[in-house]
Amino acid sequence: MTTPPTPLRGGFVPGADRAGTPQPGDLALAVAGRRLLTGPGGRFPRVAELPADSAWVPLGTLDEVPVWGVELADEQALPGRWQSWRTLAAELPAPLADLAGRALAVLTWRRTHRWCGACRAELADVPGEQSRRCPDCDLYVPMQLSAAVLVAITRPGSAGGPDELLLVRHADGPLKMWALVAGYVEAGESLEAAARREVGEEVGLALDAISYFGSQPWAVSGPGVLLAGFTATAADPAAEPVVDGRELTQARWFPLDALPAELPSAYSISRWLVDHVAARPAG
Repeated sequence: MTTPPTPLRGGFVPGADRAGTPQPGDLALAVAGRRLLTGPGGRFPRVAELPADSAWVPLGTLDEVPVWGVELADEQALPGRWQSWRTLAAELPAPLADLAGRALAVLTWRRTHRWCGACRAELADVPGEQSRRCPDCDLYVPMQLSAAVLVAITRPGSAGGPDELLLVRHADGPLKMWALVAGYVEAGESLEAAARREVGEEVGLALDAISYFGSQPWAVSGPGVLLAGFTATAADPAAEPVVDGRELTQARWFPLDALPAELPSAYSISRWLVDHVAARPAG
């Protein structure tokens, strides 16, 4: 069974304190577009290994060591290996993957939120926060997260057989991958309401016994995405899924003892949910 990874001692703590000065031994995350720089052994560099005139942005601490980020316009500006978050998350423990996701989110947000959307003045950083404020009209612009839900839906198996799990194939995902119903939370919705709505829209099923499972920062779908996972049972055990034809291409019930091999990656909350449901006692 795959379980959520155990954080390293101390772990990653987000922060935005600009009062300090980057020290040579502090961790440094360089971002170019949607990729991050790693050095020998896949490690992140130290401040001393990057140009002294870098425009450092505080990201927090990792095991009490300060972490700084810097955005580069060109991957060729520094030697090393540039990798996507998906690749890094598959190789690194959770605190480092979370840190990499924060670097992408913070630096992308800063690049895309430089100007006031109300009066067009240049925004100023708010001390101690990852947010900005307009010096002319006082508009406050916090860095925002995009919340999304995913749901592991089960039903009793037929004739006393094992319970079954609903798996789907997304139109915009890997063609052979079987995954869970998922979607973004709308303004004014609770997480539970979003889970029920997405399941109703995508496969036409109603839910019973919906329970929160856990969450995971997720930078594959875009910087600043937070996934919230749920388990649920189908309200009508005899109901069959009907795909919407836009976001999904297939939806099928699979016995928990005969799940397909093409499942989400082990580092994803989607896989943690699948493994959690598959490991539950029968009945």
